Amino acid sequence: MLLNLSRFADQFILFNLFRYLTFRSGAACITALVISLLLGPGLIRWLKSVQRGGQPIRPDGPERHLIEKKGTPTMGGVLILSALSVSTLLWADLRNGYVWAVLLLTLGYGAIGFVDDYIKLSKADFRGLSGRGKLIVQAGLGVIASIWIAWLTKGTLGTGLALPVFKEALIPLGIFFPIFGMFVMLGSSNAVNLTDGLDGLAIVPTIIAAGVFGLIAYLVGNRVFADYLQLHPVAGVGELAVFCSALIGAGLGFLWFNAPPAAVFMGDTGSLALGGALGAVAVAVKHEMVLFIVGGLFVVETVSVIIQVFWYKRTGRRVFLMAPLHHHFEKKGWSEPTIVIRFWIIAMILALVGLGTLKIR
Repeated sequence: MLLNLSRFADQFILFNLFRYLTFRSGAACITALVISLLLGPGLIRWLKSVQRGGQPIRPDGPERHLIEKKGTPTMGGVLILSALSVSTLLWADLRNGYVWAVLLLTLGYGAIGFVDDYIKLSKADFRGLSGRGKLIVQAGLGVIASIWIAWLTKGTLGTGLALPVFKEALIPLGIFFPIFGMFVMLGSSNAVNLTDGLDGLAIVPTIIAAGVFGLIAYLVGNRVFADYLQLHPVAGVGELAVFCSALIGAGLGFLWFNAPPAAVFMGDTGSLALGGALGAVAVAVKHEMVLFIVGGLFVVETVSVIIQVFWYKRTGRRVFLMAPLHHHFEKKGWSEPTIVIRFWIIAMILALVGLGTLKIR
């Protein structure tokens, strides 16, 4: 929206800044951060007033959660999505199809999470939407977004799978690409959802991943940089750097209120949307496999749940004291800040490894 001000650069030279993607990306981050900080206190007060009991706590979870986290309001994802959406609409080029595809997928997943959170609160039960119903809707939105992105990209690249390190590799998926893209978005969404179990645990790795993919979007969208790094260039996808920067700002603003002890939880409203956003950006910039590296923490958390369920059904015994993995370390006696900060460190290391794949060709 504000990009249109660049037309008046002849009358006011500072408006020329709005032409630059780097300027608009930085401005989007600051705008989202300010919106989050301004709206946060009022939204939290309102959530507390309408959610008398706060987020329902799993009775089979760590015992201390029933005491320490009881009464904390949820649906804080509304704050993240509000700041993200407003900032993106202000600073991104709204003629860019990638921006709309990723933003609408994010909001769609957020709506699913919102309904899930609402059912939990209305029934005062930690169970919300049925798992099957939630997955079906997520899958449908993921297929639509993947088809849209493939149509925007066009050619063999649109339905191809690029591999990190191997510069010439492009696996043609053809009509199966929407299914693959859907699994990336759905898997990323639910992986972040499973990770969101401790104060600040999910939001910081999400911010880190958004930073990595904001940079990748900028590089891939710039033909000069893409050719130099021997990446597959995707025309127009650089505008997603604005979206990722807005996500960073919104995430930092939310972290201000989610830092231990959390004043608000993001709930499924936030976790499903954020994971979906990362998945959609990864599909758009043709770095889906890099997401598995950068988001490796989310992957490990998800795998821990799969292993636990599979092994328990087969043997009646547990591999971990509790799944997801962060609960295992809680049961071992690690304090919450220790778990959270160490997981942040792991997320940062994985992000650096993911960035390394851009140069190792």
